[in-house]
Amino acid sequence: MLKVKDIMTTDLFVMDEEQNLALVRSLMQAEHIRHVPIVDSANNFTGLLTHRDLLAFTISMLAGIDESEQNYIDEQIQIKNVMKTDVVTTDPKMRLQEALEIIINNKYGCLPVVSDGKLVGIITEADFLTFTYDLLKKIDR
Repeated sequence: MLKVKDIMTTDLFVMDEEQNLALVRSLMQAEHIRHVPIVDSANNFTGLLTHRDLLAFTISMLAGIDESEQNYIDEQIQIKNVMKTDVVTTDPKMRLQEALEIIINNKYGCLPVVSDGKLVGIITEADFLTFTYDLLKKIDR
């Protein structure tokens, strides 16, 4: 029986809640990621910031704000003021099907994987797509 730990991503980019939106925006752009788990100094999971959340805090270009102004604004906003803290998480031992049901039924893009309060990974829609693709390659031979 497949578990979350079998396909979750463990090489993560994380941030601290004291950092600012400019840093997280830069990280998301540079690394092409959509979900950034927020942890404390002991790697305890404290929240999540998604690309969608970040877009909600972006001033429209139609307002005449250029990139440098947006960056200045982002530098003034700490992650802790905008991150989601009521995040559904999963355990690495959860059945893969159960985790997928949570993602589909709630339209989540990811589930942080937490064990004893510590962030150990993240499982995303992309992880499930990669898993499905690899499985289809094996079947279609």
